[in-house]
Amino acid sequence: MENKQAAREVGRNVGGQLSMTSLAFWNAFWTTMRPYLTFVSGAAGLVGLAFDRGIGPVRAIGAFIPFFFSYGLGQALTDCFQTDTDAISSPYRPLVRGIVSRRQVLAVSLTGLLLGTVILGVLNPMILIFGIVAVLGLLTYTILKRTWWGGPPWNSWIVALLPIMGRLVDRGYHLQEIFRIRGSSLAFISAVLAVFFGYANFVVIGYFKDISADRSTGYRTFPVVFGWRANAIYSDLLAVAAAALTGATILSVGRLSVYGLLLYVFAIGLNVYAQNEIHRTRDEKKAHGPIAHVVRSFILYCGSIAVTLKPRWIVLMVVFYFAFEWTLKLRPEERQV
Repeated sequence: MENKQAAREVGRNVGGQLSMTSLAFWNAFWTTMRPYLTFVSGAAGLVGLAFDRGIGPVRAIGAFIPFFFSYGLGQALTDCFQTDTDAISSPYRPLVRGIVSRRQVLAVSLTGLLLGTVILGVLNPMILIFGIVAVLGLLTYTILKRTWWGGPPWNSWIVALLPIMGRLVDRGYHLQEIFRIRGSSLAFISAVLAVFFGYANFVVIGYFKDISADRSTGYRTFPVVFGWRANAIYSDLLAVAAAALTGATILSVGRLSVYGLLLYVFAIGLNVYAQNEIHRTRDEKKAHGPIAHVVRSFILYCGSIAVTLKPRWIVLMVVFYFAFEWTLKLRPEERQV
């Protein structure tokens, strides 16, 4: 009886986990979400929304909110299946520390993802299909992450669904228009592929910080199997693809934006610097710097596309980007990106 009372007083269940009704639980869940990475899905969603012509600000904001939080909820969901490697590489995480349970995190993350899918489905029922497919993809991601060939493309197609879902927020847009290879359709295809390859680079370069943990727990990621240099070259190829496809998108739009070009040039500069730095080191503890720059370049690539299509969004993108930097600075562990 005394143990139960003591547990309640600190907001914990008798089993040791925080109670879901406590503020401490939601703080721990927020940490699990990696809020600095919610800007990744937010940026990808903005790409799709920027192509929309027939939506107002209320509809756009209503769609952006679930896009923004989807990445964090997805991170929490996949963490439930990766506590073995996280226990070595990320011991600070609440799931690893045991202060939240897998059942709790699964319940909250799945509820959040499905709620976001329903909100987007209200805007356009067609999005429901993509939302459900994305959630199923997240649930099966860890299986593919254990292979050297599966992790990056599997994770990336899920993120690449976000601009497609964003485009469908405009009910006047029909999915079959994607296959009309001309004009705006060509630009949109290039944008989706830019998101795919840009995010794939984040996945591949992100492996560098976890090589030892992945090796010891049986995750046969690309650098575990082929080594540091091979993974760096793999990352280089993905970076070139992301930069080229973003440039192709900007040119395919049919009009140039000074702001969009500036964001694009800045993104390339950060990406080149990151690729150079990851070749110069063999220390996992120093990989977080280049990884953070790849995340920055991904957000700016997406921003350059969005601002080219919607020049008035430049203020939004500036605020969005600096909010990302502020949130990134507050992360609990510097080496984790």
